[in-house]
Amino acid sequence: MSPKSSKITTRQRAQPATRPMTLTQKILLDHAVGLSRAWVEAGDVLQIAVDWTIASELAWNGMDRTYSLLGRPAIHDAERFFLAVDHTVDPKTLHDDPRTQKLVQLSRDFAKERKIRHFYDANETILHTKFYRDLVQPGEVVLGADSHTSSHGGMGAFAIGLGGADITAAMVLGQSWIEVPEAIAVEYRGELPFGVGGKDVILATLGALHRNTVAMERSVEYVGPAVRSFSTDVRFTIANMTAEFGGLNGIFEADEVVAAWLSQRRGYNEGKRFFRADPDAPYAARYPIDLANLAPRVAKPFAPDNVFEVGQVAGLALDGCFIGACTTTEEELVLGALVLEQALKSGQPVPSDKRIVVPGDLTIQAKLREAGLWAIYERAGFAVDPPGCSMCLGIASRKAGKGEVWLSSQNRNFQNRMGQGSLAHLASAATVAASSLAMKVADPRPLLARVDRERYAKILGRRAPAGAVAVAEPKAAFAKASPGAAAGAGASKAAALRGKVQRFEDNVDTDAIIPGEFCHLTALDELGAHAFHHVRPEFAARAKAGATIVVAGEGWGSGSSREQAVWALKGAGIQAVVAKSFAFIHKRNLVNEALPFLVVTDPAFHALAQEGAELEVDLGRNRVTHLASGKSFDAAPPSAVISVLRREGGLVDAIKHRGPKVFEALAAG
Repeated sequence: MSPKSSKITTRQRAQPATRPMTLTQKILLDHAVGLSRAWVEAGDVLQIAVDWTIASELAWNGMDRTYSLLGRPAIHDAERFFLAVDHTVDPKTLHDDPRTQKLVQLSRDFAKERKIRHFYDANETILHTKFYRDLVQPGEVVLGADSHTSSHGGMGAFAIGLGGADITAAMVLGQSWIEVPEAIAVEYRGELPFGVGGKDVILATLGALHRNTVAMERSVEYVGPAVRSFSTDVRFTIANMTAEFGGLNGIFEADEVVAAWLSQRRGYNEGKRFFRADPDAPYAARYPIDLANLAPRVAKPFAPDNVFEVGQVAGLALDGCFIGACTTTEEELVLGALVLEQALKSGQPVPSDKRIVVPGDLTIQAKLREAGLWAIYERAGFAVDPPGCSMCLGIASRKAGKGEVWLSSQNRNFQNRMGQGSLAHLASAATVAASSLAMKVADPRPLLARVDRERYAKILGRRAPAGAVAVAEPKAAFAKASPGAAAGAGASKAAALRGKVQRFEDNVDTDAIIPGEFCHLTALDELGAHAFHHVRPEFAARAKAGATIVVAGEGWGSGSSREQAVWALKGAGIQAVVAKSFAFIHKRNLVNEALPFLVVTDPAFHALAQEGAELEVDLGRNRVTHLASGKSFDAAPPSAVISVLRREGGLVDAIKHRGPKVFEALAAG
C-alpha cells in the first residue's frame, strides 16, 4: 500500500516477462486480470483472479454482515469457497453456549443457502489443516479470513489473510486487488536434527530476526539448500507462523517433495503449477539461518519472538500442557506421542487434569488411533479432544486460568491469548510432550534419541519424492493502455479532524484491541464498549470524552485478521489512527471500513504526540498538526486505490456504487 503503484488495466494479449521476479511476483503475474507491461514489481497495484476463498465460523459472523449489506448476491464459485467450523467450538461449548450456537448456525445456513461443497461442521477439522492437506495446489492464489492463511505457502501457493470484507468481496466477484509486496529471502542452511521440526525452525527465525521488522508487510520466501529436505508439514508450520513474523505471506517453492504429497491425493492435483523465483530475483534482503545442531526453542510470554533455547528455560514449572491448534501438524502429533512413549518408560506422570491434545482433522485422528498413539497420550494423562482451535484462542470451554503457566504447541502467546491472565509459552509438540510428565519444561532430545525412526516414518506413510517437476512460467498479459488515477489522486476532501491522543507503543495486536471472546459481536457500539477490554478498559470512556485519535509505534494491528478490531475502534468513537507502521491485514481493514489512518515516522511527532495531546488530522493534505506547538508533520501519501476507497466510504460502498467492475472502476478513479 505504498504510494508507488501501477494501474489496474484490461487483459489484452500475452507477452513474455522481461525482468527478474520473485516467486510471489510470478504467481501474481500469472493471476493478474490485466497489466500495463509484461512483468510486475514491488509497489504495483494489481487486479487479480482468486482461486480460493476460505473462512471459519468466527470470520463468517462478520462476513455475513457484509454479505447482507451487499444484498446476498450469487457467489462466484461455490466449489471454491471453503468454510470450516473450528474456532469457537468444542462439544461442551457447542452444547451450552448460545453465542457459539448462533455462530455455527449462521455458517450452516449459508452453506445450505449457497450449496457450499467444502463445508465442514463442528469438530471435523481445523480450517487450515484440511485445506492444506486436501485442496490447495502450487501456484494458486488463496485469500482467507484468517491471518494464518499464510500456511498454504508451504505448498507453493500465494496465500494471505485478509479481513472479512475483502474475503466476502472476493467470494462474490472471484477477484481482488493487491499491492505487489517487497520480498525477503530467508535462507536455511544445514541439516535439521531428527525431531527438531518446523516449530523450532520458525521460532529460531523469529528469535534471530524478530517480528514486525524485516518481514513487515513483505513476502517472505523461504529458500536455501536445507528446504529441499523439509516435509510438507515442516513447510506448513513455518509458513503458518509467517503471520507472527509480520510477513504478508510466507512461501516455499513447490518441488519434488510437494509433488510426492500431491500424488497421494484423490483429487485437486490437476491444476498445480511449479513456479520458480529467478536466480537474480529482486529481494530486498537475504537472511541466512543455520539449522545444523539447532536446539529446540521456547518462546516466553508475551511475544512469539521472545525466544530462548530450551535449556535456558528448563525446569520452569507448568500448570498446563497443550498440543494442538492449526500450526501443529500430523508429524508433530505423531512425534509427540512417540516422545511420550519413551518418557513413560522412565516414570509416571505427575497428576494433572490440564494436559490436552487436539488433532487437526478427523483423518489424522483416525490414523493416530489406528497406530495406537492416542492410547499413549491417554496413558500420559492427556485428554484427547476432537478437532478445533481449542486452547489456542481461549474462548471456548478450554482455557487457561489467571496466572497459569502453560506450554503450548500453538502459534501465539499474546497477553490473555489462552485465557484472561494466562501465561502462554510456545514450543514444538515434542518439547511439550517431554515436559508434560513432570509438568516442568524439559529438553526433548534425550527422548527423541530413543524414538524408533522407522516406526515414525511408517506411521506417517509418506511417499518418497520422484523425478524432477516441470517448472512453469507465468502467463503474462500486456495491455496497450493503462487508464487510471495517479497515485494519491482522489484524496479525501473531508474536514480536518480534531481530538486528543490515546497513546500506544509498538506491536499492539488485534487480540488486545478486541479480545476473541467478543468477536461474536457485530454491532459497532457493543464492540466499542469492549475495545481494549483486558489491557486498557478505560479506552472507550476516554474516547467518548474526546480522546478520539490513536497514536502508536511500529506494527499497529498485528496478529489476527479480525475486522472486529476496526469495528471496535469505530464503535468506541475513534476518528483516526496515526502510527509508524501498520500490519498489512489491519491496514486493509481500516481501508475497507473507511477509518482514516496515517503513517507518520518522524520521531519529533511521536515525541510531541503524548497521551492527552490535542491533534488536528487533515486528511485532504495528509498532514497531522500538534496544536499546542503548532508543528505540522506530513504523512506518507496513500496509494490511488486507498484514496479512492476512502472517498467511496469503504469497500462495501464502493461495490454498491460501482458494481461487479469495481476494481476497474477504482483504478479509473
